[in-house]
Amino acid sequence: MDHRILEMEEYAKVHHIPIMLKDGIEFMCDYIKDHQIKNILEIGTAIGYSAICMASVDSNIHVTTIERDEVRYCEALLNIGKVNMEDQITVMFDDALNVTVSGEYDLIFIDAAKSQYIKFFERFSPFLKKGGVVFSDNLDFHGLIHSEDEISSKNLKGLVRKINQYIDFLKNNSDYDTTFYSVGDGIGVSVKK
Repeated sequence: MDHRILEMEEYAKVHHIPIMLKDGIEFMCDYIKDHQIKNILEIGTAIGYSAICMASVDSNIHVTTIERDEVRYCEALLNIGKVNMEDQITVMFDDALNVTVSGEYDLIFIDAAKSQYIKFFERFSPFLKKGGVVFSDNLDFHGLIHSEDEISSKNLKGLVRKINQYIDFLKNNSDYDTTFYSVGDGIGVSVKK
């Protein structure tokens, strides 16, 4: 299994596919283990790396993950097949803002279009059980969050502004207790009250 994870990390690096940084995924997997998380919803599958890592924590974990890019969706299915986790991981091919989910989740992991984080949170948080947690990745955005004034690209500046708006949204959301961790590329952990 470990060599498969290493293969995926290498593949992502070579093909410039954004996957969670190693210390970030380890932090999240430790949290999943420590809090006996069993039912996970992931927004943004990419090649299946984080879904496989999360499902590897315990054989009783089920991950439902959503990917809108067809190439990445197919790569994820291939990778999940290679590690024989088809029973543990369900991949939905669609835009997360169009998907209908049901049931209750212990953890929702948001790691997709940064500009849509607030929409993702609002759309899927009703499916989070009380005491459940929302993990949000890339809140440091390669250190750019703290240097918005120095960014010359209009698109990048707009994206950084959206992430900062999301951070404010989390800080001011009284239904959740959010803690920010400077691990990986910056992680927010929001526990539903």
